[in-house]
Amino acid sequence: MKFWEWYDRSQQQAISAQISSIELDWLLDRVAGIDKLSIRLKRVYIEPSILQKLDNLWQQRLRDRVPIQYLAGETTWRDLELFVSPAVLIPRPETELLIDLVQEYCDRAQIKAGEWVDLGTGSGAIALGLAQVLPEANIHAVDRSEEALAIAQQNAQRCGLEDRVKFYHGDWFEPLAAFKGKITGMVSNPPYIPSGEIGSLQAEVKNHEPCLALDGGIDGLNAVRHLIVTAPAYLTKGGYWAVELMIAQAPIVADILARMNCYCDIQIHCDRAGIERFVSATYQSMMPQ
Repeated sequence: MKFWEWYDRSQQQAISAQISSIELDWLLDRVAGIDKLSIRLKRVYIEPSILQKLDNLWQQRLRDRVPIQYLAGETTWRDLELFVSPAVLIPRPETELLIDLVQEYCDRAQIKAGEWVDLGTGSGAIALGLAQVLPEANIHAVDRSEEALAIAQQNAQRCGLEDRVKFYHGDWFEPLAAFKGKITGMVSNPPYIPSGEIGSLQAEVKNHEPCLALDGGIDGLNAVRHLIVTAPAYLTKGGYWAVELMIAQAPIVADILARMNCYCDIQIHCDRAGIERFVSATYQSMMPQ
């Protein structure tokens, strides 16, 4: 099998399968170290065994709709190179904006340190992003999946941030009892897909990404409600609260926060596509009715 024959055929397969040919180039770069410039200049040499490996992976992508990131075993998020597997949700570009929101809030409030938590850390992406933008803060990452935590810890080591993040096994705030009333900020990308909509998701998502990180219950907001109700016991006064959501959920979450009568500065934030993707608030303590 010659490389250029394989490459041309694989591009046609991508078109037929309605998969971006960019994925093919990305796989070549990650698995074989062949960049786009080398392809453009037709300067490619590849060992037959590596080409066979590439073909096997590409056929999995086409046949089983396995996400390309899982096939390569890694992805880029912000400027972090992260390991990923079907045990963790693939970190999306839009989630990067959560880190920007935290950074903007801390700049406004002149916060440099404190205790910050990433609940449902998965690959560890958010926790590591927090560690980067808050070099003087203590970062705590929690997940109920031991497999996910193992990957998150590997990513911390890979990114040279293993001394900046502490990892905890458990549900949401549960392992952080020692930090009640002391947490400066809570950030989470919780499961928010309504249970009835899981089956209509892309095959790449519903068949390969962990259901634990997707299924948010009947209306998708089970985990979010839990975080709204439990956070006041853990946040310091003025503590920051922020989550990622799907389209149409932000106004509902903002209303729930308002009715708790202990959050203020409730804001809805859009992603780069203009979708209301995030809600943030600060904990003010319980106010008289």
